[in-house]
Amino acid sequence: MNVNRTTIFRLRPRLHETDTVSDRPRSGRPRCTTQRQERNLVRNHMNNRFLSASALSRQTRGKKNQRISANTVRRRLSTSGIRPRRAYIGPILTQRHRHQRTLWAQEHAA
Repeated sequence: MNVNRTTIFRLRPRLHETDTVSDRPRSGRPRCTTQRQERNLVRNHMNNRFLSASALSRQTRGKKNQRISANTVRRRLSTSGIRPRRAYIGPILTQRHRHQRTLWAQEHAA
């Protein structure tokens, strides 16, 4: 078994404290926006739903007046429950239209 002795001595106290030798959770990278800025971002989106994420990122500034990326805007809107949607492009069919299309298809299929 080729294990460094210092590794074992370093892991022993951690095992006794936490009953595991796995890494402890870390704080991670600090967020570039505050909660207030995130609420304003959602409100701006709801006022003009057709603005793209890149356009919203140009309008919004993060902490210390820094620019935020379009991906950050997408993530913030996603965590708020806002999903990206596209308007339906195509003919709006009524029930009568669908019935007539089915009849036409049945006539021409045979």
